[in-house]
Amino acid sequence: MKRLKTIKKKHSGRDASGQVAVRHQGGQHKRFLRQIDFKRDKFDIKGKVVAIEYDPNRTCDIALVQYADGDKRYILAPEGIKVNAKIVSGKKADAKLGNALPMSEIPVGAIIHNIELTPGKGGQMARSAGTGAILSAKEGEFVHLKLPSGELRKVLARGFATIGQLGNIDLKNEQIGKAGRARNMGRRPTVRGVAQNPRSHPHGGGEGRSGIGMSSPKTYAGRKAVGKTRNKKKYSNKHIMQRRKSKTGASS
Repeated sequence: MKRLKTIKKKHSGRDASGQVAVRHQGGQHKRFLRQIDFKRDKFDIKGKVVAIEYDPNRTCDIALVQYADGDKRYILAPEGIKVNAKIVSGKKADAKLGNALPMSEIPVGAIIHNIELTPGKGGQMARSAGTGAILSAKEGEFVHLKLPSGELRKVLARGFATIGQLGNIDLKNEQIGKAGRARNMGRRPTVRGVAQNPRSHPHGGGEGRSGIGMSSPKTYAGRKAVGKTRNKKKYSNKHIMQRRKSKTGASS
């Protein structure tokens, strides 16, 4: 829908001063940004899914919803939702696929996505393809969520979430296939740290095919790259009941 689309500006990883702030970005194909309704704040107004569309800016598909008052909005499309499906958002909404309601009203064991961390701010968690968190318990003003990473954490029960697991589950099996496609996606080449010189990367230097020369890998900026890298003073640490498991088996 034309009203919900705007041209995505290209920054190629540069900040306001023109310096590269984020590496490996640039050369992206022209895209339109779709305005997604993460807040789901059309309360108690029934909507109908009129189209399932591809969005180049995210890994899951999106659904165009037309509400009874004539308004149209894009939402994230959960797995199994079809055109002409009826959805609604509100405190009294049924716990059905695509409906958004407070987590305090969602039954234990349900799979949810687009989860609000701060009530009213809009969904921030579980928004990519194939993801869905499990509402495992309720405790006072909090609910316990089992996230796709394996993390178990508390979230305010007043926050809204949407029922269902997001679609495009097989994305993890997709292969880019060639370098040209990666360039069209906005990914510029990545050079290994050990192949660089010591002034450009901590892993650089050495004679021949030498290793990184240090006990632990580091980022190009010198920060630790593996192991427990989470900020020990992060505000949300008190809400995490069980840490996520990294690919190596250690907590991050």
